[in-house]
Amino acid sequence: MAMEERKREHWTAGRLGFIGAGSMGGALIRGLLASGRVVREDLLYCDPDHLRQGEMADLWVKRARHNVDVMTADTVVLAVKPQVAAGVLQEIKGQDRPGQRVISIIAGLPLAVLEEALPQARVLRAMPNTPVLVRAGITAVAAGSRASAEDLLYALELFRAGGRAVTVSEGHLDAVTGLSGSGPAYVALFIEALADGGVKMGLPRALALELAAQTVLGTACLCLEKGLHPAALKDQVASPGGTTIHGLHALEQGGFRAAVMSAVESATWRAQDLAAAGVK
Repeated sequence: MAMEERKREHWTAGRLGFIGAGSMGGALIRGLLASGRVVREDLLYCDPDHLRQGEMADLWVKRARHNVDVMTADTVVLAVKPQVAAGVLQEIKGQDRPGQRVISIIAGLPLAVLEEALPQARVLRAMPNTPVLVRAGITAVAAGSRASAEDLLYALELFRAGGRAVTVSEGHLDAVTGLSGSGPAYVALFIEALADGGVKMGLPRALALELAAQTVLGTACLCLEKGLHPAALKDQVASPGGTTIHGLHALEQGGFRAAVMSAVESATWRAQDLAAAGVK
């Protein structure tokens, strides 16, 4: 058995705290519990939202009244919105301990800022996307200057509770944000447009939406599970003079590829703006 496989087999979460239990934080908690990677007794969270508190109560996850109380955990996940990140960091500043692991999924908040606020912790940044809600997401993880190989492996295993996880350099995280972080919105728009096309041509709305969503899901599975390149998939479907090549021509006339590339570019620039603001 390979070393990484042995480590994964014996992976344990330890005492794990979440500052923020919203869409992402809550999804990770559910994934961890469903996968058996953590026991409820080792989980702790803090979130001021009463709805989130109710959801966590249904899972029997212990609530901390203050963010600083979560800092007693061995590993802390920062899962708050960028707009409140500065206040949260100010609250927990200096509350870290030697050997403690802190993983931030706050968009645009650089490792340098996190390490300055938490000088004793081993810090990592991660960018998950919303399909972690159904354990089909992907998370990119970047390690800080004090994080070890073991810390990186821990973070990867943590996020695999919500789907796939990969390692990147921090310099790539803004592009990851623009692609996979924002990508579910682009894909949702495509699914909606695909279904609208079916409705325009006479299909019932519910049927058109099911056909569109399953088509996107199945095509993604072919790319990931069969290792097929998108161009190869396209060529398999587009027979000479057939319906598909005519549809592809219409997409090219509409600037489909350029529009998608521009969306990733614009979202990446916005992530860079957020990162620059975080440095200040």
